[in-house]
Amino acid sequence: MKSPWTDAKQRSSILAARIQKFKLLRPNYPFRPDRWPFFYGWMIVAVTTIGILMSIPGQTMGVSVFTDHLLEATGLSRLALSNAYLVGTLTSGLLLPFGGILLDRLGARLMVVLSSVWLALTLVYLSGCDRISLLLSTQTSIPTSTTALILLTLGFVSLRFSGQGMLTLTSRNTLGKWFDRKRGLACGISGIFTAFGFAATPLILSYGIGLAGWRGTWLGLAAIVGIGMGLIGGLFFRDHPEECGLQMDGVAASAAEPIPHTVEPVIILQQHEFTRSEALQTLAFWATSMALSSQALVVTGITFHVVNLGETVGLSEAEAVSWFLPMAVVSTIVGYSIGIAADRVNLKNLYLMMMVAQGFGFIGVANLGIPLFRGIAILGLGMSGGCFSTLSSVTLPRFFGRAHLGAISGVQMMSMVIASAIGPSFLAVFKEQLGSYQTGLYFCCGFPAIAFFLLLGSRNPQRG
Repeated sequence: MKSPWTDAKQRSSILAARIQKFKLLRPNYPFRPDRWPFFYGWMIVAVTTIGILMSIPGQTMGVSVFTDHLLEATGLSRLALSNAYLVGTLTSGLLLPFGGILLDRLGARLMVVLSSVWLALTLVYLSGCDRISLLLSTQTSIPTSTTALILLTLGFVSLRFSGQGMLTLTSRNTLGKWFDRKRGLACGISGIFTAFGFAATPLILSYGIGLAGWRGTWLGLAAIVGIGMGLIGGLFFRDHPEECGLQMDGVAASAAEPIPHTVEPVIILQQHEFTRSEALQTLAFWATSMALSSQALVVTGITFHVVNLGETVGLSEAEAVSWFLPMAVVSTIVGYSIGIAADRVNLKNLYLMMMVAQGFGFIGVANLGIPLFRGIAILGLGMSGGCFSTLSSVTLPRFFGRAHLGAISGVQMMSMVIASAIGPSFLAVFKEQLGSYQTGLYFCCGFPAIAFFLLLGSRNPQRG
């Protein structure tokens, strides 16, 4: 009897079948993963982690340190730039469900190469968008502020779709497909590096801008992502273990073999492969999406305005971004711990803990000028960030299976991207109208509270 996974793969489009005919995209080219001295899934952990890290230029962590330089180069107001980011990110988010379907059809290997090259070209474009704006303004008599706003909006659409969207989506989905019983451990190991990398990004890029300027830094990132990640993805990514003659976790999993001290079953006999429409009808999908989107919305807003937020409480640029480093340490430790726990406990409890940490983190940032609250912000957002990096990879394949993972995760990613689109403008409005970010951050505490109560009423869909 054929499994739903096999049936889903057989229903792939004609385009996918034709792609597989290219020698460069065959699973066993240029090497056979099933002949490696260790389970190839651990190689997948390494390369998908690199893929997530390479998406940083398209993430708010990677954009935030360029914000003030873009304001100076284009002459736009902070609110105008935030709105360009809003429209660009919102548009890219609306495209992600289609990107998820395309990922299911084309496979991770081709998609990661396309996403990397696309992101690199976008960075090259953004490094000269102010000059292009000036040229267009001279030729058309349209105000520079208008051309700059349009060009940046288009750039943000491309940046967010290729980086935060498809490169991240492809890497996370690929990681989730290679493990079952050890999925939490694999995501926890990946989370060690991604949590630290994301949290340390503002410091690293700020240093790079000091050495090479903001244009040079973006061009350098374009070369690293386009050439480096493009080659890594083309050589080492594989869509799922079955196409390589392997099985998840590297061994034939026995459904009857229990996992000690497990509250929520990780291995489920005859796991139901949810379609996208079926997944969208479950409370678990929307509760977990709300929890992840809350993190995306507020942390994106905080990160986007971090330098200006620091200025409002008397902190220099270096001081305003310095708290990301200890937050990275907390995220790293928590991310790995959550990965281990995710294989053994109910995911709902981990999400509930994440919501509590979020709330404390937002309160801490609202009072960033006070050392005690700065410490609370570091602990709260460090814990929630560590949970985010692991749970965003573990949840969907456990709850809904792998057959339609791209289509399902595309919708969840859309919700997170749209939330992240709203964040900068949301906080900017409070800053423009009330003169500070504090009231807006207090208001944001309502988001994790809503998610908390939604999570209480949800359960693993595989359990009926």
